[in-house]
Amino acid sequence: MSATVANSTSALTLRDDFLLDPEVVFLNHGSFGACPKPVFAEYQRWQRELEWQPVEFIGRRLEGLMEAARAPLAAYVGADPEHLVYVPNATAGLNVVIRSLKLEPGDEIVSNDHEYGALKLTWELVCRKTGAIYVEQLVPLPVRSQAEIVEAIWSGVTPRTKVVFLSHITSPTALIFPVEEIARRAREAGILCMIDGAHAPGQIPLDLDAIGADVYAGNNHKWLCAPKGSGFLHVRPELHDFVDSLIISWGWREAGASFVVRNQVQGTRDSASYLATPAAIRYQAEHDWDTVRARCHELAREARRRITELTGLEPIQPDSPDFFRQLVAVPLPPYDALELKTRLYDDYKIEIPLTISGPHHLIRASFQGYNTEEDLERLLEALVALGAVG
Repeated sequence: MSATVANSTSALTLRDDFLLDPEVVFLNHGSFGACPKPVFAEYQRWQRELEWQPVEFIGRRLEGLMEAARAPLAAYVGADPEHLVYVPNATAGLNVVIRSLKLEPGDEIVSNDHEYGALKLTWELVCRKTGAIYVEQLVPLPVRSQAEIVEAIWSGVTPRTKVVFLSHITSPTALIFPVEEIARRAREAGILCMIDGAHAPGQIPLDLDAIGADVYAGNNHKWLCAPKGSGFLHVRPELHDFVDSLIISWGWREAGASFVVRNQVQGTRDSASYLATPAAIRYQAEHDWDTVRARCHELAREARRRITELTGLEPIQPDSPDFFRQLVAVPLPPYDALELKTRLYDDYKIEIPLTISGPHHLIRASFQGYNTEEDLERLLEALVALGAVG
């Protein structure tokens, strides 16, 4: 590795580029992300441009600016820019489609027990209103193969199934799910396939056209390190006509308005996070982010290995990049979640989430470019001192 590359990708150098509290060991990038200073400066620059001449900015420039901002994001995720629109976050994007569905009593949505709680609430509301049924398939832990995950989910499909819904990388268990194979099966069966990709952009390479899901929503503010409020919704072109925007505004003024226009032209709002997203893509390219991701994956592997050595508990996933990258969930003995999380933060200034999946009590560690081996050692020392691994 060259000295230039090593310097550009070192955790200490990158740590200086982020606005994070230096007193906190931040192992929770996965929840809300963190934005580098140069990207945040671009975000604020766009906000200042808006305030300098709001009518000029929103009324005459914004459409072209948004088109220019969609193009690099679309290239980054492997999609046509006319099939993708910026949204505040993945949950908002998925709500656009979920609440456009014409479901009937008895229709089934097949999902699984590793999904994000906010989207479960969305499905709960829609099912209550329509009489549709949310089928939560059990994907048992530990998982040992991608084929095992596919079969666990797909075994819930019946002739009444209208939608298959799953995460690309799960929130509570940090597992990479085999979305391409699920999407292929759904397409062959004539079933709508919807993917929650909240944790994928920036953490794993994406080629949405190759994945082939009907609907894919992702967050840019997490692993891509864009400002808060930047996500995207991608919908295959043959489905554009049925997707209603959640907000009916000026994007609906013309008959035949496109999927992009309907969801992009929605009155007065701050689009700075969207316009700054290309800067986040450039930032990671300029800092050799493939090397950064590889280093972070090794930290995640080490965390998984060291914690399981301390607890004697079986990991929930194989030691493979097919199952986890920078985000890893590791079992702990049963704990009082509120007490342990509070002690980790109050006593050791460690920001890290605790999750539960079935009988499994988990600690979910995020490793981003600013994290160091010292951060991991601090976590291990705290877990030992608090009796959480014994």
